[in-house]
Amino acid sequence: MKSVGEVMAIGRNFEEAFQKALRMVDGDVHGFDPYRSTVDRDQLSEPTDRRPFVLAAGLKAGMTIEELHDLTKIDRWFLHKLKHIIDFYGELESAGSQLTSELLLRAKRMGFADKQIAVVTKSTELAVRQQRLEQNIRPFVKQIDTVAGEWPASTNYLYNTYNASEHDVVFPGGHTIVVGSGVYRIGSSVEFDWCAVGCLRELRNLKKPTIMINYNPETVSTDYDMCDRLY
Repeated sequence: MKSVGEVMAIGRNFEEAFQKALRMVDGDVHGFDPYRSTVDRDQLSEPTDRRPFVLAAGLKAGMTIEELHDLTKIDRWFLHKLKHIIDFYGELESAGSQLTSELLLRAKRMGFADKQIAVVTKSTELAVRQQRLEQNIRPFVKQIDTVAGEWPASTNYLYNTYNASEHDVVFPGGHTIVVGSGVYRIGSSVEFDWCAVGCLRELRNLKKPTIMINYNPETVSTDYDMCDRLY
């Protein structure tokens, strides 16, 4: 648990969840970007907020898993997953403007945002989004399994993913969306979440179904009983 900077990202593979988390922490970050930093062995040895991007730069520069493991002490399993993202960057760069539907779907399933794909392929976010919609590449809403498959579980914890073929829920409409304050920062903390909680409670008093969108696990607004659906 951290007082600032903590987020919770959910995906159906590590690459997807990790890239989601990076975007949640900082809105200026597109994902696991190898061009946000340069290779610096000293920074690789220190667990700072900059190290993920130094690690990305190192992988892009051809550093081996063993080199990075020796410097970071990060488990090789995670390093192989991160290398998978960087290797895919190369595929997107090679494709450029000739981005196929198969490659676009793979990118989305690895957690690449439309804007991130646009930067890599030297396109625009709008163009990538338009291509994705034309090729019917859309996310599906899945429920979070809170019992690890021990028995069938129906929860109101939901997330979007491209690693699926159908929705877990139906969409009856009529809900009111409340957008959470997201990650805590210095000067932006629990007082803003209290505003969201107050809004949810008032909507409940008015008998209106609610949807909460938030990615901070330390907030009251992300408690299971605060809303009808939690994304």
